[in-house]
Amino acid sequence: MRRSWCGAAGRDAFPTSRPTSWAPDHVPFDFVMGIGRREQALSLLDSPYLVEEWGLPRGVVLISGDGHCWIGLDYRVRGRDGEPSVAWFDADGGSELALAPDFRSFLAGLTSEESFD
Repeated sequence: MRRSWCGAAGRDAFPTSRPTSWAPDHVPFDFVMGIGRREQALSLLDSPYLVEEWGLPRGVVLISGDGHCWIGLDYRVRGRDGEPSVAWFDADGGSELALAPDFRSFLAGLTSEESFD
């Protein structure tokens, strides 16, 4: 089991407006991929490869996930200042779900996974 990147803050899940393959009311956010290269560790720099490998849409920078499901910065949908939205991508189910209009809103919406049934 991975340790939550936010530690005791309990900000390891994001509520959703509809069910996903993960849960009926939220998605996990228990780690953030780093920047750079390290053996056997995923990085933001691996996004082009992972997008291709998992059949995800181009224009996405993956920030968390395990191969089957991902959270990414979606540069296909940009806000007023050119900021990417944040979305959930289910590679196995071929679906996606907008989570937040920008990263700041995404961070503000994070909550504890324990708060869900």
